[in-house]
Amino acid sequence: MSATEPEHFERVVLPHLDAAYNLARWLAGNDHDAEDIAQEACVRAFRFIGGHRGGDARAWLLAIVRNTAFSWLKKNRPRAVVSIDDDEIAELEDPAVAAGALHGADRNALRAALEALPLEFREAIVLRELEGLSYKEIAEIAEVPVGTVMSRLARARRQLQNHFARKGDSP
Repeated sequence: MSATEPEHFERVVLPHLDAAYNLARWLAGNDHDAEDIAQEACVRAFRFIGGHRGGDARAWLLAIVRNTAFSWLKKNRPRAVVSIDDDEIAELEDPAVAAGALHGADRNALRAALEALPLEFREAIVLRELEGLSYKEIAEIAEVPVGTVMSRLARARRQLQNHFARKGDSP
């Protein structure tokens, strides 16, 4: 390891630890497992910091967190990782209208609704609505086409809207 790698790690990774933990928390479903996942992701990022050659550091770190989380979930909770058939093209709705369900909902009701989403949908919503990433950034992190990201977001938003409509919590 060169003398500059620890400094490079500090510049690249440390500013994005909150985002890394946030994604790990939503993917794992609890604080304890999220801490383990975020810590393992940081160890991996430190080990491979020499391979980071610039670009969006947050997206690079979140890709590591995502991959670490999915590996952890497959090992520790294989039933939690359910593959979604991305060939099912969802009708794309206006994201601005659908996002309103997120911003106007009660915090506890929103948490419960997000936790009820399939993992890939939850991941897309968290990265887009909570972390503010672009479709392209989410596609790079999740290693899927942009169209798949759009489909997952549309389906996740629709499920959230349906959840709130059933509960009578619609904003």
